[in-house]
Amino acid sequence: MTDPYPLRPITDGEFAAWARMIADTYGIDRTEAEIANQRAATELERTVAAFDGDAPVGGASLYRRLLTVPGAVLPVAGVATVGVTPTHRRRGILTSMMRRQLTDLHEQGAEPVAALRPAEAPIYGRYGYGPATRGNQFRCDKSAMSFRPGVDFGEGSIRLLDAERARPVLERVYDEVRTLMVGWPDRQDAHWNVRLFDEPEARDGASGFRFAVHREPDGRATGYALYRHHEGTVRVEELAAVSRTAYAALWRYLAGIDLAGWIEYEGAPDEPLPHLLTDPRAARSCPVDRIWVRLVDVERALAGRRYSVPLEVVLAVRDAFCPWNTGRYRLRAEGEEVSCERAQAAADLELTSTELGAAYLGGTSLASLGAAGLVRERRPGTLARASIAFRHDREPFYPGGWAFPLY
Repeated sequence: MTDPYPLRPITDGEFAAWARMIADTYGIDRTEAEIANQRAATELERTVAAFDGDAPVGGASLYRRLLTVPGAVLPVAGVATVGVTPTHRRRGILTSMMRRQLTDLHEQGAEPVAALRPAEAPIYGRYGYGPATRGNQFRCDKSAMSFRPGVDFGEGSIRLLDAERARPVLERVYDEVRTLMVGWPDRQDAHWNVRLFDEPEARDGASGFRFAVHREPDGRATGYALYRHHEGTVRVEELAAVSRTAYAALWRYLAGIDLAGWIEYEGAPDEPLPHLLTDPRAARSCPVDRIWVRLVDVERALAGRRYSVPLEVVLAVRDAFCPWNTGRYRLRAEGEEVSCERAQAAADLELTSTELGAAYLGGTSLASLGAAGLVRERRPGTLARASIAFRHDREPFYPGGWAFPLY
């Protein structure tokens, strides 16, 4: 039977129509400059489009990224620009595109892990993605932001730079921080171009970007805050700091900006900011899911990260969407020595690929998933041990904008 909506990569001449079709599904208008910026960041051979005749009616794309995972930096397939035009919903197009992406990754032996930030949370669990990182959406009352006595702000200074001078500084600081922070991806030139795109039509009524850079007395840049002003609110788009003193100094600077009553910022689940304040309630927050992770190949993915305590466990994995993953795996970890291979032994834990994706970066604990009945313990004591082993010293966090691979 002929597929009514055949799938294939898009061509260069089809890109603008494809990108606008996807933007339309989110109710977003795209300018020519935005389309050009996105095109420069897009690998056409890693796109997929569903066509009705000559018209694209669905699309998705993959981006090669490096992601910091517990104890390692791993190649990851970033999934973005996913959409199906409203006229063609409920026809299986999204499912066929997701299956094509994951099957291609597996058959090509490409990245063992895929990751995305969904616009809607209920969609991607059925494709084996699990919520692996969270963020805290802070709304800070500047009038109540006094810092605790004894907070060390260091001896550095903060200066505002224009975009041209700031960019190379931001790139250096970000690269230094990202390898230490689980959940942070690398950024190539095309990714920075999208992250820092600042045409007036992209600002949603806010000011242009402000670039506050922290330097040590010797001149070395050790942190930055990227922010905007919007109707009496300082909107912090991104903050990165190499040291705790640079982090504290940047927050003292932000709290001291005049003619603003509030600061908005989406930070990590264990963001240090409230601990710096005399009144932690001045930085109220609301949790939100960030990156969802999908293990494309269980063996390579589990062997690619490190574990916090020695571990030997047999996992029985069920994966209805990617059946090649279904089976039992013996995971052994001792420091830098990690192996994961197929096994015939009885299972210690039973779970699905969705739970493995949720726990992969060390944010969602296997124990909490077990308490929800999503991980079953077959050998007493193994769930607690595995849960500790999968965790990391800090909560994983993704610092970019809503579209994971581009920012």
